[in-house]
Amino acid sequence: MKSLCLALVLVLLAGCTGGLRIDDSHTATGQNSRVQYVVLHYTSADLQRSLDLLTQTEVSSHYLIGDAPPTVYRLVDENRRAWHVGVSEWQGRTWLNASTIGIELVNQGYYETPAGRYWQPFAPKQIDTLIVLLKDIVKRHQLPLGSIIAHSDVAPQRKVDPGPLFPWKRLADEGLVPWPNEDAVARQQALFDISLPGIEWFQEQLAQQGYSVPRHGELDEATRNVIAAFQMKYRPARYDGQPDAETAARLQVLNLQAAG
Repeated sequence: MKSLCLALVLVLLAGCTGGLRIDDSHTATGQNSRVQYVVLHYTSADLQRSLDLLTQTEVSSHYLIGDAPPTVYRLVDENRRAWHVGVSEWQGRTWLNASTIGIELVNQGYYETPAGRYWQPFAPKQIDTLIVLLKDIVKRHQLPLGSIIAHSDVAPQRKVDPGPLFPWKRLADEGLVPWPNEDAVARQQALFDISLPGIEWFQEQLAQQGYSVPRHGELDEATRNVIAAFQMKYRPARYDGQPDAETAARLQVLNLQAAG
């Protein structure tokens, strides 16, 4: 009798504690990762300040990479949402915190000086570490080429990080981001030097890249900000937001390469 009572008690306790049994023996083929993009940032602060901001405020990121030494800190599990991009849009998708992995690099960003804006270079070993991390993330989440983007790509009206000194070409050489064929750019630039497309063409090409950009054919501040974001990534020697033949050539070649 005592054994029967004990068994009944155990059954009741299992029910009270949510003793749900789930069968994992069947797996659907129609699935993929919830992660669609990786967004890169700089912190505008030193390591300790960066850790404080990213762990003790509402701002967060999945990873933080120090500069000396380039330690990788995991601050948010990849299965959870981090608050790192805010109001954002890329390829028509909005509010990208839900579908991105955020990586912050310890870097002061820029300083305003009497001689103009000074940007802090990224430590080479920090970039080496970032590349290892990115390759791991891309492999695990099976992300296609073009999935690694800048904060300035998804929020060009209010953000400039990771800035013009971030080595996107190095990432391209590692197979992590698309890069326009330089011979094709030179040929197309020679044509655009003769006849530069209109603003509406630039807006259309930028939209094909993924940017949220006006489509009214006017060179307003919002359009210049988007052009500057593209230039910081693919033509960092000059990122004045002005449409020119080289910018047009790089845009067109990239879009043609993406179209296959």
